[in-house]
Amino acid sequence: MFARKSKVQIETERMMLRPPQHSDHTDWVNLRRDSADFLKPWEPSWAQDHFSRKSFTNRVYWAQRSISSGAALPLFMVRREDQALIGALTLDTIRRGPAQAATLGYWVGARFARQGYMREAIEGVVHYAFKVLDLSRIEAACLPENKASRGVLERSGFKYEGVAQSYLQIDGRWRSHVLYANLRMDRRGRTDIG
Repeated sequence: MFARKSKVQIETERMMLRPPQHSDHTDWVNLRRDSADFLKPWEPSWAQDHFSRKSFTNRVYWAQRSISSGAALPLFMVRREDQALIGALTLDTIRRGPAQAATLGYWVGARFARQGYMREAIEGVVHYAFKVLDLSRIEAACLPENKASRGVLERSGFKYEGVAQSYLQIDGRWRSHVLYANLRMDRRGRTDIG
C-alpha cells in the first residue's frame, strides 16, 4: 500500500503530482475538451459520458481505491505557479513479488505540450517508483508514429524493447505499439532506434 487516504504527492521543479480530486472536474473537462483533437488519435475511444460528473466521480473513487490497495498510482499534473491542471499520468498494473514492475500511461493538454512538463513529470514518478515504491521496472508503450511520445520516453531514460502487435484499441482500432522500459539498475546502454 502507498499511503492512507491517498495522500501521495510528488513535487517536481514546476509541478505537484497528486491524485485527482472531485474539485478537479471542471478543469479536467475544460482541458480534455480543449485538447480533444490533440489527444484522440493516441487514446482509446472516449465513452459517451466521458465528461460527465458521474464518470469523473468514478475516476476519483477508482484512484483512491487503487492507491490504497497499491494497484495503481493515478496522478494529476498541477503547475505550482498558478494551480493549472496540465495533464495526468498513471503507474498502473503494479506487480509485486518477483516482478516489482508497473506500466506508465500519460497525457498532457495541447497548450502545455512541448514545454518539458511531461518529461519532468515522468522523471519525478520514475524516481518515486524506484526509491519509494521499490519497483525495479517501469514499462510504457506508444504508437510507432507518435514521435513526441517516443521522444519524451527516450529523453526520460526509457529504452526501446520491441513491438507488441495489436496491443491496444486506439481510436476504435486494434493498434500495434512500440514498447519501452526504464530499469532501476539499467546497464543496457543506449538502445533507441533510428
